[in-house]
Amino acid sequence: VQLQASGGGLVQTGGSLRLSCAASGLIFSSYNMGWYRQAPGKQRELVAEITNGGSTNYADSVKGRFTISRDNAKNMVYLQMNSLKPEDTAVYYCAADPSLGRVTAQTTGVMGPRYWGQGTQVTVSS
Repeated sequence: VQLQASGGGLVQTGGSLRLSCAASGLIFSSYNMGWYRQAPGKQRELVAEITNGGSTNYADSVKGRFTISRDNAKNMVYLQMNSLKPEDTAVYYCAADPSLGRVTAQTTGVMGPRYWGQGTQVTVSS
């Protein structure tokens, strides 16, 4: 299984970015997907998840600003980020697991998602 995240960059406060994650080596439609982020000196946190059935959930800090979506035909998951703030600055990772519980486990350990992308840097300048 491979997850390839892309789309990060430098943006001003209030700007937008769209992250993409290309998945291969798995039956994508069966997998639950998540976007995590990790800021310097902080733990990795779940930003948004989308189930294999298309249901979504978001961290309170991004509700109303971020939208997660998936395209099963293309094996892709996206994170549209609007109204970006300096506190959104982090490395963003996509994650995948057949178990929703593992996608939402808020851990990179053995109870967390089995598959991770390599991360893409998002920097929001004030």
